[in-house]
Order: sequence, then C-alpha cells, then structure tokens
Amino acid sequence: MKIEKDTVVTLTYKVADAQGKMLEASPEPMAYLHGGYDNTLPKIEAALDGKEKGYKVTLDLAPEDGFGVRDESLVRTIPKSEFPPGVKVGGQLQGRLDDGREHVFTVVKIKGPQVLLDGNHAWAGKQLRFSITVVDVHAASPEEIAHRHVHGAHGHHH
Repeated sequence: MKIEKDTVVTLTYKVADAQGKMLEASPEPMAYLHGGYDNTLPKIEAALDGKEKGYKVTLDLAPEDGFGVRDESLVRTIPKSEFPPGVKVGGQLQGRLDDGREHVFTVVKIKGPQVLLDGNHAWAGKQLRFSITVVDVHAASPEEIAHRHVHGAHGHHH
C-alpha cells in the first residue's frame, strides 16, 4: 500500500544535528495519520507521500522546516520565589505568553534567586538530519480520521 491521505504510517527515526551528533532515536516504531493532519513535520510528510513499507530516506531540514527559528521573546528570567518548590533544570512549566495564551517553558538555568525559562523547542534554530524507515502502511479507520490521529499500537490511547 502506498502512503497517501488517510493512511497510518508506522516508522522508526533517528534525528541528528548538522554536526552528526545523535539527538534522538525512536525507542520503538511510532505511527502517525498521513494527509495534512499536522501529526508530523510537513517536509517529512511530503518526502513519504506515495512511498511504501520499507522505504528509507534521510532528510536535511533547515530550522524553518523543522522546529522553527529561535524566538528570543520566549526566553524569560523569573524570580525563583514565583515557582513551586522543587524547580529543577530540564523541568517544564506551564506559563502564559504576553498575549495571554498558555505555553510550555523549560527551565534552562537556576542562578541564585533567578530562574531562566525558554519557551522555544529544544531543537528550534537547529539544522536537523532525519533518518526515517517506513515499517508499515495501512488504511486509517474512520474513527482515526475523525479524531485526526492514530489510535492503538504506536499511536494515541484514549
């Protein structure tokens, strides 16, 4: 079966930075609903469209095609006194952007009474190399299409 709109694509992947340093590898296959549902990066979806089980590809993605360019307005320094006890570097906190929308921030540094938060994705601003292997392709169920994501093995569980 070819990868097309409303198919479930199961794949394994590795992500490295521009220098070849491994950033992440899928510990097990993951599945996504193909066809413009924003379940994977658009350039990955475009590269897989029309392909079949067993297809392998390596993609070099610019920041704009990956996790975006860094937005320095998402970097904040906040008094440690405003945080609950146990704040640790690497932890994530729910906060609000200047326009009031909720956003997730990562604690990147604690220096004395100050906590440095960054609302950028950890890979924002990075050139990334994705190595992908398609391990399965099958038709999505009507429920998966209605919910706009994959259910069951390697997908979303309700």
